[in-house]
Amino acid sequence: MKKFTSVLFVFLFFNYSYSQDSYSLTANVSDLRNSTGVVVFALYNKDGSIPDEKLKKQYRKEIVPIAKNSATVTFNNLPKGNYAVFILHDENKNGKIDKIFILPTEGVGFSNFQTINLSNRPNFSKASFQINENLTKSIKIIYK
Repeated sequence: MKKFTSVLFVFLFFNYSYSQDSYSLTANVSDLRNSTGVVVFALYNKDGSIPDEKLKKQYRKEIVPIAKNSATVTFNNLPKGNYAVFILHDENKNGKIDKIFILPTEGVGFSNFQTINLSNRPNFSKASFQINENLTKSIKIIYK
């Protein structure tokens, strides 16, 4: 019986510890200009990972269908730390940021950003936020 009690205690201790060190982030976007295509949600957790024009440096990425000009994703089992979110309204579903010259032709957005321009360019430091509890973030979509 002592052995069973010890095993049960160890299981409960590690299960409790794990649940306290793991969080979820729900990211959503609304006011998309249409419901065509998908929304790419890219989650970053390292300084220097943004900008990421090729969408290759992310920690996690989810591609989500659009419903009524909105999309939502939940990233689960995130350790405590700093994160940033990038979104792309990928209207043609080609998985990349389409541009004319240097301007995106599809909607983009970053956590903590309401506008993007030459004097307000995104980077991880500006876009990041702390996760130490379950969190919901709304990301503004920006069309040029």
